[in-house]
Amino acid sequence: MDLRRGMQAAVDQILKELDALATPISTDEEISQVATISANSDKQVGDLIASAMAKVGKEGVITVQDGKTLEDELEVVEGMKFDRGYISPYFVTDQKSQKCEFEDALMLFVEKKVTTLH
Repeated sequence: MDLRRGMQAAVDQILKELDALATPISTDEEISQVATISANSDKQVGDLIASAMAKVGKEGVITVQDGKTLEDELEVVEGMKFDRGYISPYFVTDQKSQKCEFEDALMLFVEKKVTTLH
């Protein structure tokens, strides 16, 4: 138990030190510089990530995927997108494109599997 408390104290101290050393970034140019460093000094990828950050904002989510083309591209998706698709074909709202699109939908997120409803 003493070992765990010691490790937690060390983690707390390291986090405090990192917060003191951190430099907040806010401009598109600073975001581009950090993204360029993260992309192995590829300025084009850094600028693409900076423009994605500008579009989604600080609370947005950016997903990077490998493509089959030689070009880098940016696709912005409004709302949420699930890669797995729908569970039942009855969810399809557009039969022509086989898409399931809802507007102003309510969602319930749960931590575990829902087995019964009351």
